[in-house]
Amino acid sequence: MAETKVRATELTPEQQQELDQAFEKAKAALAIIETYDQERVDRLCQAVAWAVANKKTFERLVKMGIEESRLGDPESRMNKRFKIRGVLRDALRQKSVGIIEEIPEKGIVKYAKPVGIISSIVPTTNPDLTPAGTAIYAIKARNVVIFSPHPRSKNTSYETVRLMREALEREGAPADILQCLTNVNIPMTKALMARADLALATGGKDMVKSAYSSGTPAYGVGAGNATMIIDETADTADAARNTMLSKTSDFGSGCSADGNLIISDKIFDEMLEQLVKVGGYLANDEEKEMLRKAMWDDEGHRLPTTVALAPQKLAEAAGFSIPEDRKFIIVHGDGIGKEYPFSGEKLTTLLAVYKYEGEFENALDMMRAIYEVGGKGHSCGIYSFNDDHIHRLGLAAPVSRIMVRQPQSKANAGAFNNGMPMTSSLGCGTWGGNIVSENVHLKHYMNTTWVSRPIPEDKPSDEELFGEFYDPELEK
Repeated sequence: MAETKVRATELTPEQQQELDQAFEKAKAALAIIETYDQERVDRLCQAVAWAVANKKTFERLVKMGIEESRLGDPESRMNKRFKIRGVLRDALRQKSVGIIEEIPEKGIVKYAKPVGIISSIVPTTNPDLTPAGTAIYAIKARNVVIFSPHPRSKNTSYETVRLMREALEREGAPADILQCLTNVNIPMTKALMARADLALATGGKDMVKSAYSSGTPAYGVGAGNATMIIDETADTADAARNTMLSKTSDFGSGCSADGNLIISDKIFDEMLEQLVKVGGYLANDEEKEMLRKAMWDDEGHRLPTTVALAPQKLAEAAGFSIPEDRKFIIVHGDGIGKEYPFSGEKLTTLLAVYKYEGEFENALDMMRAIYEVGGKGHSCGIYSFNDDHIHRLGLAAPVSRIMVRQPQSKANAGAFNNGMPMTSSLGCGTWGGNIVSENVHLKHYMNTTWVSRPIPEDKPSDEELFGEFYDPELEK
């Protein structure tokens, strides 16, 4: 059994007891939910979603999460309740029980089946959104979930799950379809993943690595270093406004928050003016050096003390002050590479701007260099009305998603004005050490049985298959 991969001695007796009881309850709940029909699971999805996504409740959860973790911005985090609505929308529009697809010309019929017991690792920056989104997709696919909250925000996650459990009970369903561990630490989380049927790891790279080494099938996420190319055709006012929205969302704590802008020299000055107009503060060389020392140590490691800070707090931590009306800080990129930390992931309200000169290919070269620093597989974007530029970026960028004229932190994980699947888990492909290069959504929560009936033979001749390489003499 997979659970033997984590030694019992790594867990306290209390942890071992809690884990054993959680799996016992999960198995009992799974035996019930896997008998539900489509109408039943759809109603349960609506019930658990409303239990946490209504404004009054989510406002309380946001306040609780920020006070507990000391991370994040209350105003922008409140908007994440609309992401729950988006996940619910996508879930309700798809089939997940019985036949989910038929392809008559191929004689194929597909049936959905539960994956079983899911372990879900909850990041400290999304202690409410991640449990809600995961619960909707899991219930839709007739699974059960055991959540492992981040210790820094575990009470918020526990309260989120408690509210959803109450919603299940009101509908006559087992509350244990959703559970949340309380005695959490790294050994407990590893033990949970090892015993589950599927692991969902949304968090830091070490936890994702643990998920992949747990012996359990796992979906992980990769690090971001969201970068936007802004060519000469861009609407600079719109691009600046969207950049501000992306950079300031939850104080830049998300992997999708814009970190780097690569701007055409033809509009560079105009774009900077627009960024300042929407709330940017352009740091001088001395302030930039102070920021570098506050954000990275001498070996280039990102310091957690300046993650997800309001720009005034970030400046204060660096040793200077900025006006209260400023929403983010801008620095000129002084180079791209491992030795230039501003070209890597920032995870706070700081933006680096780079100028490209001449041909669009020069912008692509800078983009490629930035992703060699970090963030391969995650996301990129472009503000352009030149379809050839958009197409060339699509061919060149080593990322799983590219947003066109959209704020990445609002759009990567799905938005009501784009077609990306709604989620809070972004697969980054083999670039980011992940098995999927798409948004993790309903299909990833299901097993699928393919039923195949015979069809008329579909066997091309050797001449058709091999073309000019076919030599009938070699077949004699």
